[in-house]
Amino acid sequence: MKFAIIAAGEGSRLANEGISAPKPLVEVHGEKLIDRLIRIFLDNKASEIVVICNDLTPLVEQHLKHIQEHGLNGKSVPLRYIVKSTPSSMHSFHAISPWLKDESFVLTTVDTIFREEEFCEYVHEFQRLTGVDGLMGVTDFIDDEKPLHVGVDAEGSITGFFDRSDHPHYISGGIYGLTPKCITVLDECIERGESRMRNFQRALVGSGLHLKAFSFGKVLDIDHAEDIRTAEAFLS
Repeated sequence: MKFAIIAAGEGSRLANEGISAPKPLVEVHGEKLIDRLIRIFLDNKASEIVVICNDLTPLVEQHLKHIQEHGLNGKSVPLRYIVKSTPSSMHSFHAISPWLKDESFVLTTVDTIFREEEFCEYVHEFQRLTGVDGLMGVTDFIDDEKPLHVGVDAEGSITGFFDRSDHPHYISGGIYGLTPKCITVLDECIERGESRMRNFQRALVGSGLHLKAFSFGKVLDIDHAEDIRTAEAFLS
């Protein structure tokens, strides 16, 4: 299975709050955000890790180049990365999608924080499932400025994605387990001028693809300086 990381955001809110490091290089518990994801993906037997970073932060590109050439924590890394600034996360996803068309993959943004043991269970569940086009990470922990609510039926299948909170209590955790079939839907979204990942998720359901939900106890994002302290407390 492949894994992919969107690390192309500018991290402007962190910068405005005095965090000088580019978001992928921000440390939580002494480990860079991007290193943490790469390490966890390696632990889950990644066949390849595909990363996109922007061309505004050369330190991130240099860091990825070092990992590609020298490995991480003494382990070689099957890393592919591209450097490109994009207008949205969906466009970043589309930019790396040519390398995600040959096998199932898990995609996250670089600042997604979760418990490693839960992620391992999630990967195993995705590998076990048959007849499913995607396994989406969801959570009932809501700490997001604009959460995307997820409708889930009694069998755990996703019925829809909603902006309003008058639907079941799950929200999207920003962890996407997808099959190559989903790339066709992504291409169609880009052709229509869509730019938000939530609209891509809606399009998956609208296209009749079968998505299931996997519940994480808690998923956090690092958008503000205070989120770093919250994440460290969570992981402790």
